[in-house]
Amino acid sequence: MTTGIVFWGLAITLLAVSFFKDRAKTMQALKKAGKALLGILPQFLGIIVLIGLLLAVFDPATINRLIGESSGWLGVLVASLVGSITLIPGFIAFPTAALLLKGGAGLMQIAAFVSTLMMVGIVTLPAEIGTFNRKFALLRNGLAYVFSLLVALVMGLVLRV
Repeated sequence: MTTGIVFWGLAITLLAVSFFKDRAKTMQALKKAGKALLGILPQFLGIIVLIGLLLAVFDPATINRLIGESSGWLGVLVASLVGSITLIPGFIAFPTAALLLKGGAGLMQIAAFVSTLMMVGIVTLPAEIGTFNRKFALLRNGLAYVFSLLVALVMGLVLRV
């Protein structure tokens, strides 16, 4: 909580400095930031509602069984496959991971989910093939998937309590 207060205080202080230095530019920046927020808000709220519904439907015992520590490598594979086919921006992925951890998911499983979410793009594969070529896109996604599994293994070894 202290960190949040420090960051909010710093942001407000720097905004005030900017405002006194150049009122017009500060107002222009705030308008751009507001438009960006309004552009992101529907996605953000939709994902939060979806995760909330999933956490309401799947109790911690179910989450633990599917992607909890006790699910082992099968849970890592499930989480990595879900991450590979899900299209969620990074600023939503990390709060989602935190909610899943609180719901009973394991660290290795969440590491696999987040890393595949960020690096593997099954949904975006056709666009990637169109931009580059089939061989490159498949190779990049395959290597990213393998690397995500390695990330999960390392996170599991390093963060194991």
